[in-house]
Amino acid sequence: MNYPSDFLLLKQHYRIIRPQTQKRSNRPRSGRNHCRLVQAFKRVVGGAKHTGGVIVSLGKAFCVVCGAEDELTKERLCVPCFKERTKLSILSETIQGFRCPKCMMYLHSGRWGHHESEEYHEGLVQEALEVEGRTEALGIGIMSEEIDERNTRLSVQVTGYIDDIEFEDIHTSIARISNSVCPTCTRKAGNYFEATVQLRSSGRKLTEDELTSLRTTFDTYIESIDPDPMFFINNEGNVTGGYDMVLGSKALARGWTKHLLRRFGGTSKETNSVVGRKDGEDVTRLTISYRKPAFNLGDVIRKQGRYWQIHAWQKDGALISSIDRQERTGLTWRDLEKTIVVSQASEHLEVEILKRDSSAVDFMDPNDWKVRTVSLPYDDDGSQGSLHIALIADEWVALPRTAGGDVSE
Repeated sequence: MNYPSDFLLLKQHYRIIRPQTQKRSNRPRSGRNHCRLVQAFKRVVGGAKHTGGVIVSLGKAFCVVCGAEDELTKERLCVPCFKERTKLSILSETIQGFRCPKCMMYLHSGRWGHHESEEYHEGLVQEALEVEGRTEALGIGIMSEEIDERNTRLSVQVTGYIDDIEFEDIHTSIARISNSVCPTCTRKAGNYFEATVQLRSSGRKLTEDELTSLRTTFDTYIESIDPDPMFFINNEGNVTGGYDMVLGSKALARGWTKHLLRRFGGTSKETNSVVGRKDGEDVTRLTISYRKPAFNLGDVIRKQGRYWQIHAWQKDGALISSIDRQERTGLTWRDLEKTIVVSQASEHLEVEILKRDSSAVDFMDPNDWKVRTVSLPYDDDGSQGSLHIALIADEWVALPRTAGGDVSE
């Protein structure tokens, strides 16, 4: 007959095959008896034929927990037992979040920033959710239900595969938002600052239009860089001779100054002052003095009896181009201050050409509505229907088409 494949019955069967005839003693078995025991057990497990004609077989693989002979996992467990002993994910019943009541920024992953409510809830779940390390093809679905202003019920569905077996968990958690003042608002309230940017002009006061233009570049620059809680304005306002901006970050002050130099040219000077010590290091305040040149791109200047137009800014000065022929040269800031502006770019006009010949064109003077004649610029190719003109020494002069703006390398 076929003997059952239970291990305990195997041991019982072995005792029937080789009953002990000697009395038990406290001494360990000899090496020969131990070898015989191992060999006999191997013959039983392998289904070998023994005394009495009894044949033993283990049969199919089975679950080591419940004995089921269904499909087994790598750990020799059936699927129900494997799922019972394996947890896909763990999520606490309450998730704590923090929001600054002054600026409405949220704290997530150790950083403060502006987030939408749904986006912040997703971040809280991802931060609090614990997932089994062997999980593959992880999927997370979140449904939120607002309870009140500070509490939101979150229904979280988690799916994934562990050892090619699909798992699904459903969690219900409460996202609780508490008030906490962010470092930015704390420093603002304490009048904290790291740098001051002084906006000035070379040799004259800044006009209101220039101040507005310079101030607008700050907002443009902030939007173009990565957000940082320390990028804030502590104070700003008009001062004698210009405009001062007190900022919360030295990096912001230096970055904006470089942006001004690229956009308008000019010079800058940095000064550091020690205001105390913290953790054995000096605490300093940065002051940057930015001087905008008394010129703008497109202004016409007089140099050595000839008219030149400011074409582009360079790191050490300006690049100027001749009006009467194709020629360019550079001027340092010191040399540029010695020149005279004969026509500002804001006063230049764009007029329609009424009549043209090979060397001149007619146009209507917008001041008295009379037809005037002006020589064509050197770069005219005959295709333009309008002309860029400037009033220089009470005479209209056609200007070549120049383009400039950023610092020329």
